[in-house]
Amino acid sequence: MASNLDVFGWFDNEYDSDGFRKCSVTGFDVHRSVENHVKLFGVTAVVFLLIGGTFALTIAMTRWETIGLLEPGDYYRHLSMHAWSMLIFWIIFMEVAILYVGGPMVLGRKLPQQWMAKVGYVVMLAGALVIYYAIWTVSGNPTTDNAPLLTAYVPLEINPLFYAGGLVFLVGVTVAALPFFLALWFEKRENPGKTLPLVTFGAFVAGVIAVQSILGGFMAFGGALGWQMGLFPWFDGGIYRQWYWIIGHGTQQINLVAMIVVWYLFTHVIGGAEVVSEKVSRTAFILYLFFITMGAAHHLMVDPGVSTGWRIWNTSYAFYGATFASLIHAFTIPAGLEAGRRKRGKGGGLFGWLTSAPWKNPMFATSIFAMILFGFLGGITGVLMGQLQLNMSWHNTFATVGHFHSTVVLGTTITFMGVVYFVIRTMFMRKFVSGILATIQPYLYAGGMALTALMMMYLGILYGVPRRTAQVVENIPTADFSLIGAAPLFNVFGVVAVFALTGGALFVLLAVGSLLFGERIEPGDNDALVADGGLEMAEDPEDPVHAYEMRGTFVLCLVFLGVFVVAYALNWFLLTQLWSIGA
Repeated sequence: MASNLDVFGWFDNEYDSDGFRKCSVTGFDVHRSVENHVKLFGVTAVVFLLIGGTFALTIAMTRWETIGLLEPGDYYRHLSMHAWSMLIFWIIFMEVAILYVGGPMVLGRKLPQQWMAKVGYVVMLAGALVIYYAIWTVSGNPTTDNAPLLTAYVPLEINPLFYAGGLVFLVGVTVAALPFFLALWFEKRENPGKTLPLVTFGAFVAGVIAVQSILGGFMAFGGALGWQMGLFPWFDGGIYRQWYWIIGHGTQQINLVAMIVVWYLFTHVIGGAEVVSEKVSRTAFILYLFFITMGAAHHLMVDPGVSTGWRIWNTSYAFYGATFASLIHAFTIPAGLEAGRRKRGKGGGLFGWLTSAPWKNPMFATSIFAMILFGFLGGITGVLMGQLQLNMSWHNTFATVGHFHSTVVLGTTITFMGVVYFVIRTMFMRKFVSGILATIQPYLYAGGMALTALMMMYLGILYGVPRRTAQVVENIPTADFSLIGAAPLFNVFGVVAVFALTGGALFVLLAVGSLLFGERIEPGDNDALVADGGLEMAEDPEDPVHAYEMRGTFVLCLVFLGVFVVAYALNWFLLTQLWSIGA
């Protein structure tokens, strides 16, 4: 039956009698059940990326007011479709696939209870379709049916199907994630004294954070649905916001941990990195468990319902525990790459380990670009926004949109693009339809999106341009002042946004084209992806990684610290300035 349905030959790899095959790139014993479900969730994720990218184009061409593509009502509907497609569906379908890789695949196990993965997939897809329906069929009546976007703040009157779809999707994610946890349970039962691999441990931490986030989502969406259906007379808006941001921000923290797991894996397999200290890296993952959810409080910085002390504690003290964890990874990953490449004879001079790296490999390039851009643009601005006073100049401006594009897009999406490339080569066993375009695409997309995010930040910080509003340059509706001074930057924003979207479209074309028309790779023909000298070099006890220098990483960390100090001081200066409104 499976062979009749597999018209594209996507599931026809050769396995032994137990259903396993040896991956020539990673060295993992990959079971058919794991590989096929990774493919299923991965392909579906790319479909949602295509949908979200289409709406990204209509949104960008509307905010670029020289074009002004959509009317305000249509703009908000398109914005909602884009947000759910990109922030939730594309990323979470990919994260389920990453859980299956980080768990049963790394451990060399079958996928337990495969029916759960299938049921979870179907329920997730059903929830996504219900949410799409609730958004696209919105009537626009401000008293009964508004476009909900992501937040859908109570007491906004929206279609109850939206909250119902959200709950269905969360149930699907929960069911789909259970096989991952079961695989870890069986592994520890059979090997009680054996430590989980670092990648698996990181995936486990991502799974636990997902549980925290899902619980917040059940409370927020469940309460709002009950209120909308008249099961109880009211649902406090402040309480809703606190519960909502546990999932609204928490889902992005799952992204953070998942992409760090990918960075460790790809820099090791493709770049030749070694883990400098597993204890330190594991400690950083554990810090996320205790502190990263508290970062959700920076969405509530202006809420009058919570005390100033609560806001300061959650965002300016407790959240620094998670920031410290990120700084640890910011050192250990490049340090492992530097030491590992020096060990392989690829590290001459201060930065020879970096310049000699496989930059033409899109899987490696996406991980490195994501690390750099996430750290310098997303990470630094996230800490700035989490500071009570500085948040006043960021809150509800276009700069906020620039921040989360720096984290979710420049970090997560670029990383996950690399995962898709990896799955195409090592699981679908297909060559890219164009190796040259596959090499160029990460540079095109990362460069364009970095400039787009910077333009968003400049427009928000320097001019106070609001978010979620279709028209602001000539006038804001119902206001008698203008932001015409921001028009030149908006023109730059429009051009670089088109540049970034071209890179995104190229990725989809490469992914789909490679799956449909890519030349079949025979087992063993993927050896070019393996790090210099092979993976076995990392297992040589006579040649420890600590014997090699990491001075290049230390210099890079000093550069990062310098940029952070300058950005922090600059934002305090800008806090003293008036926005150029009406100029």
